[in-house]
Amino acid sequence: MSAILYYGAFKFFNEYIFGSKSIKINYNSMNTKSWLFCSAFFLILMSCNQSKSQTVSNKQDSDAHQITFSNTDFRKKPSTKQFIDTFKLNEDQYLNIHFDLDEPLVAALKKLDPSASDSDLVSRGNYHFTFLVDDKALFTHNLNPGAGTPESKLTKLSNTIPLVYPERIDYWGWYLWLRFSKMGGGEDALASGTHDLTIEVRTYLDGDTLKVGELLAVGDIPVDVKEIPYDTKAAVVQPIEANSGWTVSNDSYDVSKIETLNKKIAQNRFIDINSIVVIKNNELLIEEYFNGAHRETLHNPRSVGKTIASTMMGVAIEEGHLKSENQKLNEFYTLKNYKNYDPIKEDVTLKSLLTMSSPFVGNDDDYDSPGNEENMYPTKDWVKFTLDLPMNSDKVMEKDFEYFTAGIVVLGDIIHKSVPGGLVKYTDEKLFRPMGITKRNWQFTPQQVGNTAGGLQLRSVDFAKWGQIYKNKGQWEGQQLIPEAWVEKSLDHQVIQENIENGTYGYLFWNNSYSVNGKEYAYSSCSGNGGNKIYVFKDIPLVVVITASAYGMPYAHKQADQIMERYILPAVF
Repeated sequence: MSAILYYGAFKFFNEYIFGSKSIKINYNSMNTKSWLFCSAFFLILMSCNQSKSQTVSNKQDSDAHQITFSNTDFRKKPSTKQFIDTFKLNEDQYLNIHFDLDEPLVAALKKLDPSASDSDLVSRGNYHFTFLVDDKALFTHNLNPGAGTPESKLTKLSNTIPLVYPERIDYWGWYLWLRFSKMGGGEDALASGTHDLTIEVRTYLDGDTLKVGELLAVGDIPVDVKEIPYDTKAAVVQPIEANSGWTVSNDSYDVSKIETLNKKIAQNRFIDINSIVVIKNNELLIEEYFNGAHRETLHNPRSVGKTIASTMMGVAIEEGHLKSENQKLNEFYTLKNYKNYDPIKEDVTLKSLLTMSSPFVGNDDDYDSPGNEENMYPTKDWVKFTLDLPMNSDKVMEKDFEYFTAGIVVLGDIIHKSVPGGLVKYTDEKLFRPMGITKRNWQFTPQQVGNTAGGLQLRSVDFAKWGQIYKNKGQWEGQQLIPEAWVEKSLDHQVIQENIENGTYGYLFWNNSYSVNGKEYAYSSCSGNGGNKIYVFKDIPLVVVITASAYGMPYAHKQADQIMERYILPAVF
């Protein structure tokens, strides 16, 4: 599954980018990482945990400095700033804010903790931004302490921050606007017409409590929202052509909802969406492609591909190649031959790897974790990397969740060594061929084992088949390809997701629900970086595939949620 600009150098900052373990950014494709590093760096620098808050004091607006706005390219550094009194969103290419302070940032932080040293203050605090539209506070954000140089926090008085720029730039202000727009409700609030945008700047300091300081600067500007131009043909619902491998559904749905969704994708309101496939009652209801994709496109859904390890383990157990998921690592590896030997390692179960709740010191959401996947990819042997890791005796196996890609690589290796012909051939014979899936592309580990870290590429209509077989309790056209009991375990609530509201984890499936018009729709899903999803709904006859390539972007999963809650579910039900 995955994030964050993420895979390669991006993971270096993963734990700082979002400030939340609920967003996964797991890169499984090494050849896409080079351009991600710089973007990740600044994205990371802008996030901070905002779960604690305590407002210390507030100045009156009249005491705060004025924020002014400009719409020129900040990189050209004109000799005189040309300020604006109106911003035309979707027409003007640039938006910058400017404000001056009487004293540097560290002095304002000092007021929140007078006894702290300057170095301590700048390591725990930074600016606190509030965005308001038409006097309604929509979005607050604590800039990560790493944003900005230490010297600037000690000396800088004049600030110029670019927010809107016509291309991705390595600057935290650009990502700040992106988060406000895509995740903070800004895009919806600034949908059409003229609105008043207000930006407030304060400070914050993290500690036992999170303290928010006095108002330092504030400014507002009318925003004239122009409709984003788009190809009107792109909004039309696409006809389902023959030979999809599915029976085409005759059920009706709200076409206008899907046309509105298509329009937003065409306008880039939903970014880098490549396909949407909806299966209702085991029949193909909706099949839409975007951004150059088509039915024969092989999509890389990143960590969606992890779930193949779960699927094929269930098949291998049913056929007697493995005994059960309760088998232990010591049945497959001589663990004393690996580094950091610990008796705990002997007892690690396959189930704990399936549920990402093993005691290995491995957490992809923590760059400092020895088992972070980005430490694995450069090595010559990914299994050895994993089995060399130290153990955490404080973790409760099969209970304490930490996202651990390397453990899924080990599962793939175990399956590969246990089944006839190896993992890839076995998957073709036991799953893909019976389902009519003939077009696929695997990535491989350095040992040329099918890579279960992710990246398995299929057509969207074939990803839908993979989801539908779970909806069918393991059956496909009368054949029981996956044991029904295994399907139930896979979609069950095996581990609680402490950092995701109502979230649980099964055997490489995420469990949660969507709320639409007061009704809850529970689902299990495979999920991957970029906003890739296979949804298997539990109480309604629905399977949905979304493929996307918004790799490393903070809004990737959020926009998939919005597509489901605002368009797909209301259109179909």
